[in-house]
Amino acid sequence: MAREDYYKLLGVERGASQDEIKKAYRRLARKYHPDVNPGDKSAEEKFKQIQEAFEVLGDAKKREVYDRYGTYSDNIPNATPGSGGFGFGGFDFGGFGSGSFGDIFSELFGSSRRANASANTTSPSPNFSDNPNLQKGTDIEYSMSISFEQAVQGFTSSINLNRDEICGRCNGNGDLGGALQNCNRCEGTGKVVTQTGKLQFKTPCSDCQGTGKRRLACNVCNGKATVPKTEAVKIRIPAGVDSGSRVRVPNKGNAGKMGGLAGDLYIITNVGEHPYFTRKGDNVYCSIPVTVPEAAIGAKIEVPTISGKAVLRIPPGTQSGQKFRLREKGVPSLRGNICGDQYVEVRIVLPKIISEDTKSILKEYARLNPENPRTEMGLE
Repeated sequence: MAREDYYKLLGVERGASQDEIKKAYRRLARKYHPDVNPGDKSAEEKFKQIQEAFEVLGDAKKREVYDRYGTYSDNIPNATPGSGGFGFGGFDFGGFGSGSFGDIFSELFGSSRRANASANTTSPSPNFSDNPNLQKGTDIEYSMSISFEQAVQGFTSSINLNRDEICGRCNGNGDLGGALQNCNRCEGTGKVVTQTGKLQFKTPCSDCQGTGKRRLACNVCNGKATVPKTEAVKIRIPAGVDSGSRVRVPNKGNAGKMGGLAGDLYIITNVGEHPYFTRKGDNVYCSIPVTVPEAAIGAKIEVPTISGKAVLRIPPGTQSGQKFRLREKGVPSLRGNICGDQYVEVRIVLPKIISEDTKSILKEYARLNPENPRTEMGLE
């Protein structure tokens, strides 16, 4: 399968300057870096592709080969050999000279990522509030079943939420200070290796921020910097939500790491059914029974609305199935200070024959009104 065009990957024109290419790479690296997207395999793959594109376009000689042949390899004549080529060797972020991966990663994620992995001196704990390696906490989705009335009127409530909070023992650092030790993940090298096909990448270790050293893990959070907690969280559900609505509660997701902000809590609403109201968007629909005399000679009747009772005028000669609109008697819109409408469908109910007098009156009515509603169909 052909590789994607490196210029398209970085979002630059073919005549872009080196400064434009570097800026485009810096912006995309921030967006797709694994530290910013923990556990996101598609972001990790995109990050590798961006690295590959910049390794070529960020080097004037390699870019010249790429522009000439539409690809780059150390085996192409006039290609520049050396570290970072697309062979079987490791791919490192150091040693590329000015404008290299090492320089850019220093700008993006802090100079601590390029610290000497073999340093044996003890340094003070980093200031995580200023740490460019901070990780925003993950969001939490919470499904909540609510009644039809709660959805259209809104309400406040409190829920018990299981979330991660900053460890109070280590103050979110993941360690308790003390002497530095080799990082278990990168074995003290400060870098971890990932491989895509024949191409290997060495990226700074996220556990030790590329230093190769870390302190003894906190014995409360086991180095995770966060601990689980059940917390009572007050929420406000606005009027007008529907099934599938997402109500955001800021900073009530899982706590961030290394000084990162907490994620958000999203309440996913599931609205129950109503005995006689149905909803489509912000409009409400209901069916109302009326008697034959009310439909024939007209009447004023009471109808239910989501905010109480209202009076509806039934004009003379109303037919079953006819609909009437009550303006702004529907659901409040989440998009602004407006409401939908309510539509009332009339359903004519035949009288019950409870006596001979009732039957005689109906026969007399039929004699005085001999019309046949089936005449238009050619039926008697």
